[in-house]
Amino acid sequence: MLISLVVPCYNEEQALPLFYAEATRVAAAMEKSHGAAFEFLFINDGSRDGTLEGLRRLHRQDARVRYLSFSRNFGKEAGIYAGLQHAKGDYVALLDADLQDPPALLPQMLDALQTGEYDCAATRRVTRKGEPRLRSFFARAFYRIINKMSDTEIMDGARDFRLMTRQMVDSVLSMTEYNRFSKGIFSWVGFETKWFDYENVERVAGETKWSFWSLFRYSIEGIVGFSTTPLAMAALFGVLFCAIAFVGIVFIIVRTLIFGDPTNGWPSMVCIILLCSGVQLFCTGIVGEYLSKTYLEVKRRPIYIVRETEDAPRPVTEKREDATYANKK
Repeated sequence: MLISLVVPCYNEEQALPLFYAEATRVAAAMEKSHGAAFEFLFINDGSRDGTLEGLRRLHRQDARVRYLSFSRNFGKEAGIYAGLQHAKGDYVALLDADLQDPPALLPQMLDALQTGEYDCAATRRVTRKGEPRLRSFFARAFYRIINKMSDTEIMDGARDFRLMTRQMVDSVLSMTEYNRFSKGIFSWVGFETKWFDYENVERVAGETKWSFWSLFRYSIEGIVGFSTTPLAMAALFGVLFCAIAFVGIVFIIVRTLIFGDPTNGWPSMVCIILLCSGVQLFCTGIVGEYLSKTYLEVKRRPIYIVRETEDAPRPVTEKREDATYANKK
């Protein structure tokens, strides 16, 4: 039984040694208790620190360590997809390198899958201790909104940390869309999921790569990717404002004919025009968001590009020497 640990990395030079030490400790315990073999598959998502060199060093120390290094930063979703594509295990675990996803939960997750009742063992945070209150508020609001808009239910506080059977992994990989929202994809493919709750864990090293703005854009990806309700809302706004305009026209005509009251009040008219224009632009933006996603899908660009793997390392030193010689020449 082979278990693949897929670990997307972006500027995780400081966290890598700590994660590797904890993951190998858990792997050694599970080898004794479950007879499981492990491979550690790291995805270097265009890191700008010493993450890649750290992965090379780990591979030289431990043949179980594999890595893919992208040609640039393609985002965590691309890293997840690449890891699932190249994982060889009968079971595949997805977790972060900062140890906010505790590897110590893996034995319990594997026990759940081996009962045969579940295809996926997933985790969710029951607290957001240490997270800014404003960020926590918007995170909870996002889950409420998307679950009301979409037929695909996404668990509040769900993490990417999960252990999946090969059948579920293959089902996820069958969804080859360019604009990916993994939390939604994991729910959309179905299968029975066992949830494990745990309290929020702080990063062991480094800084978070998720700013408020990047999380906001990620939430838009999720809503657009798994719901067409915003398009229906845009149509509803159009019908509503047409009805209001019609009622307003009738009111003005009746008031003028009966009371002889001339139509005036240009300031209020300007406000009404600005309001209607704003709603039109808002609805146009909704349609444009869906159109832009369609545009990216039909271009069929690759989700990621690999620059280096453990089987094909790049001779960095030699390349630099050649470049220096060419410049001198």
